[in-house]
Order: sequence, then structure tokens, then C-alpha cells
Amino acid sequence: MNHSNHSAAGSETGSEGGSEAGTDAASAARTKAAGGRRDGLRARVRAFTQRRWVRLAGALFAAVIAFHVVLVGIYRFVDPPSSNWMIADAMSGRGVEQTWVPLEEISPHVLRAVVASEDARFCQHWGVDWREVYAAVARADARGPRGASTISMQTTKNLFLWEGRSYVRKAIELPLTWVMEAFWPKRRILEVYLNIAEWGPGIYGIEAAAQFHFRRSASRISPYQARLLAAALPNPVRRTAGAPGPRTSRLAARLAKRARIVDVRCAT
Repeated sequence: MNHSNHSAAGSETGSEGGSEAGTDAASAARTKAAGGRRDGLRARVRAFTQRRWVRLAGALFAAVIAFHVVLVGIYRFVDPPSSNWMIADAMSGRGVEQTWVPLEEISPHVLRAVVASEDARFCQHWGVDWREVYAAVARADARGPRGASTISMQTTKNLFLWEGRSYVRKAIELPLTWVMEAFWPKRRILEVYLNIAEWGPGIYGIEAAAQFHFRRSASRISPYQARLLAAALPNPVRRTAGAPGPRTSRLAARLAKRARIVDVRCAT
């Protein structure tokens, strides 16, 4: 009798324990399922947010390109009133000196010296000199490839973009350069470049450079003065055309032969 009572009690206890265990297991399963749904929802939200940011970035990039393409079309016929680099200088309080002059009023010695120094194949390429690009990659150091920037690319950078090396800038610079090459004749590209290039702190354009460094107009620049100006272009803050140091003088001397033979027929 006692034995049967104990058996019944044990059976009830086991039944209750099994029921509680089953309830716990079901609850754990429901919790796990709810957690899985939450994780899945979070993953979908993250994916949606990422896609949204990618689309937004793509739309912004396209808008920037489209805006500058419109400016390229306008500046084919209208002289740019300023450049991004000039605006940056003006905003910094440094001051800007620039006087626009047409290509006809610039000494031909300047054209030859600048093309020989900055982009000897200016008349042969369509904005990017791939021969120089491959050479720059081959001689690249730990900071990455340097050089190979054509006059067309420098015009795009100086006019529309910002100083410094970045993949974002290059991603904008290259398509804009190709658009510029498609719409502008080489003569116009060189004219704009010579009028917005920096030749000293706050000194922009060949006329301001000629007046600042040599106290004469751009039309009266001599061959030697033209070579000094061209030699100073890569670093116009440290290299002074009007008071050249030994390095600038050596660079100018090396340009003498190259300036005589360089092809500038596309810009004359």
C-alpha cells in the first residue's frame, strides 16, 4: 500500500518535472526563434542602410560630375572667373593676384618651356599620357606613384578640385579630363592652364607671374625667363622664378634644348 502510494507520488513528481522541462524547452525555443527573427531583422536593416548609403554616394558622385561637366561646357567659351585653388587662397586671407590674358598675348617661349617641362606629349595624348603613367608606377615608392600628371589633368585639378593626393580626387579628375579633352581644343586647354597655374604664394596666371617676377608683361617674357617660370611650376612656393636658386637654375638650363624641339603645333 505504501509502496503504491510512493509509486504514484513519484509518478506525479516525474510528470510534473517532465511537464516543467517541456515548458522550459518550448520557452527556450520560442526565445531562440524570437532572437533569430530579431537578428534577421537587424541584418536586413543593416543591408538596407548600406544599400541606401551606396545609392546616395553614387547619386552624389554623379551630381558632382554632372555639375562640372556643365562648367566644362561653359568654360569652353567663357573665361573662368576663378579656380578652386584661388578661392581657397582667398578664403585663407592670403590674397590672390591674377590677370587673364588670351593665348595670343603670351610669349611663345612660355608655351614651349611649359609644355617641355610639364607635358612633352601634350599634343599626342587625349588627357592621360599612359606611357608616363606606366613609368610612374614602375618608379613608385612607398607613398605611391608620382608624376604623370598631364597639363590637361592639372587644368582639371586646379580649376575644379583640391590639392593633395587621393583616390576620390582621381576618380573625379580622370572623367572630367576626358570630357575636357573632348570639348576643348588643345589651344584652349593650354590657355586656361597658363591663366590659372600658381607661380608663387597667391600669384596665379602667367601675366601676374610675369609682372611679379620680372616686372614685364607675359608677351615680353624671354626664353630664359620662360624656362625659369616652367622650372618653378612643380613647386612654385619653394622655387622662385625671379630669384632662382641653384636647383631652379639647373632645371631651367636643362629645358633649353627640350623647349626648342617640343611639339606645340596643336596649341598655336
